Amino acid sequence: MRNERPAPLPEKPGLAVRKAAAKVLSAVVDRKTSLDGMFDSKGGNPAILGLDEADRGLARALVTTALRHRRRLAGLFDSLLKTPLPEGARSLEHILMIGAVQILYLDVPDHAAVDLAVEHALADPRTRRFANLVNALLRRIGRERDEMLAAMSDAPVLPDWFRARLETQYGAEVATTIEASQLAPSAIDLTVKSDPEQWADKFGGRVLPTGSVRLPADAGSIPKLEGFEEGAWWVQDAAASIPARLFGDVSGLAIVDLCAAPGGKTAQLVAAGAEVTALDQSASRLARLQDNLKRLGMAAQTIQSNMLDFQTDHLFDGALLDAPCSSTGTCRRHPDVPWIKDAADIETLAALQERMLRKALSLVRPGGLVVFSNCSIDKTEGEAVVARVLASDPSVSLRPVDPSLFPGLPEAFTSEGTLRTTPDMVAPVGSSPGGMDGFFAAVLQRNP
Repeated sequence: MRNERPAPLPEKPGLAVRKAAAKVLSAVVDRKTSLDGMFDSKGGNPAILGLDEADRGLARALVTTALRHRRRLAGLFDSLLKTPLPEGARSLEHILMIGAVQILYLDVPDHAAVDLAVEHALADPRTRRFANLVNALLRRIGRERDEMLAAMSDAPVLPDWFRARLETQYGAEVATTIEASQLAPSAIDLTVKSDPEQWADKFGGRVLPTGSVRLPADAGSIPKLEGFEEGAWWVQDAAASIPARLFGDVSGLAIVDLCAAPGGKTAQLVAAGAEVTALDQSASRLARLQDNLKRLGMAAQTIQSNMLDFQTDHLFDGALLDAPCSSTGTCRRHPDVPWIKDAADIETLAALQERMLRKALSLVRPGGLVVFSNCSIDKTEGEAVVARVLASDPSVSLRPVDPSLFPGLPEAFTSEGTLRTTPDMVAPVGSSPGGMDGFFAAVLQRNP
């Protein structure tokens, strides 16, 4: 009778979620994979899909925190090691980062973080020989936690390529402020159908200069909040709510939203009385938009189409083009962006945006408006795109944005007549977080 191999011992509780977090961190950093894609409920990483809801939340917290502090942690490891981590030891670095963020930034007991990191290292043939190193390094971080946090407080946060572009475009002082703001988790803002003051009182939040309602940090589960099922509001960052308002009065006007999903700006236009045609090239994203409009009790004509291929037998009164971009203005909520994008991506996206803006202008009648926006804080994707279009097309002019639309946000209005928000704008108040997404917006008009 053959000897049967003993059944493997069950994993320690909590190890699966740490393994999943390290796999996602690897996918983001090593293969430049979108963090949201890894956590997608249908096509996400199998290690994440195998976790229950609570563990998925923990895994996301581990990864986002590791990405937010990644550069500082890498510098910390270098300072603590006599020799750098060996080439090809990326798996080891990810295990160390997942362990370190628990000790330094999350409310996880040091012994649990260390034990699970060691178990993780032992479970992976690539890192098994470094288990003692993992143990020693993380225990030291636990012992010297406060001193290490203080030593890292002025260390760089963003990759060199990103920081250099910020300095070139905004100057060193503003770049430093923007960089520091990346460490703060993003706030949750709501766009409400009516009476923002009332909703702010209900939730213990505040009304921002954009008219958005900012929730307190402890607001709880969004779907469980009052008004969600009834469609009284929708989640939309304060900066993202600005572009749709730049048309002015749209009551009765035909507006096309050219990259419409998930539908926040479409909903704003419908709520303001516009007759909206919403385009998106993704069937799944368009379905999500339709579901969102249904919850809100709204209707718009929806068309699945790449906007560059879109043809119409009538011209619109206005077009909203919230163009695909590098998303560098959203790093507080998407801390993977600095690690999956680079300068070449920005140049490529800016060229695409220029094509899209020219197409958008062809879809509006003489006298009609195009609001061009995106969530990049890189001026190559904003001011430079608009400048090239205006310089080459005499039939188009820039309509300066009216600062009186948002009297509490004067710093967002540029001398050129465009609008630019940065992540360091909007100060925190009490338990209400500060900051907002970085956005660019400009209003162009086809000359009558």
